[in-house]
Amino acid sequence: MKSLTITVKNETGLHSRPADLFVRTSKLYQSDIEVYKGEKKANAKAILKLILLNVCENDQITINADGPDEEEALNDLKVLVESDFVTVNPKVQI
Repeated sequence: MKSLTITVKNETGLHSRPADLFVRTSKLYQSDIEVYKGEKKANAKAILKLILLNVCENDQITINADGPDEEEALNDLKVLVESDFVTVNPKVQI
């Protein structure tokens, strides 16, 4: 299992479009991916669960990935969050 802690800089946090892109990116991978905000956690492949974390601008989240492609999954999610949800994996259909 690999883990990554990152600050969400998007002004809307992980709501609507950013959450959708996060989920679509997560679904590209076989690994189990979970997102933590404080004590709360959500499956990164379930948009409602992710939105219910109520991640706002400047909140820190921890992303855990466990599986055969965990490193690639974390890398793509890191790029997505750090780019303010602009740099999207080309495999994600928008």
